[in-house]
Amino acid sequence: MKKRPFIRKADINDVDAIFALLEMYTSSGVVLSRSKEDISLFIGNFVVAEIDGIVCGCAAVRFFGSDLQEIRSLVIDPEFQNQGVGRAIIEYIIARVRKSPNKDWRLFALTMTPEFFCKSGFKVVEKSLFPEKIWSDCSKCAKRDRCDETAVLMTEQD
Repeated sequence: MKKRPFIRKADINDVDAIFALLEMYTSSGVVLSRSKEDISLFIGNFVVAEIDGIVCGCAAVRFFGSDLQEIRSLVIDPEFQNQGVGRAIIEYIIARVRKSPNKDWRLFALTMTPEFFCKSGFKVVEKSLFPEKIWSDCSKCAKRDRCDETAVLMTEQD
């Protein structure tokens, strides 16, 4: 029987677990590498998923301005994949964004699995809608000239 993951805001005690999760996917290019110092600095942007007290997934939300936010660093421990962990993380983030005082929000992600996000109400869009992302991260990415990610977007109207 699958156990429903518990999703919560990350705290400084989660840095090592988040780092370990991200490192599982950096060599394959699924996520960009982040140092423990960077994770610590931006720990307030992270959420984690736990099952039986084990941190088995994480994601961060980056704020680009008053209305634009990005889901990034979404990874699930391979032992916990296909158990609803990723979906629970996305639902938690969407609920948090919907409760924010800013009613004119846009939430996006660059992903290799757009169908996963589309099941939660995101729509596939052009990456060019997010110049903030392109200038800040994509320009530094090793895959910048051969990007294999698809942009997905959800707005308050969705």
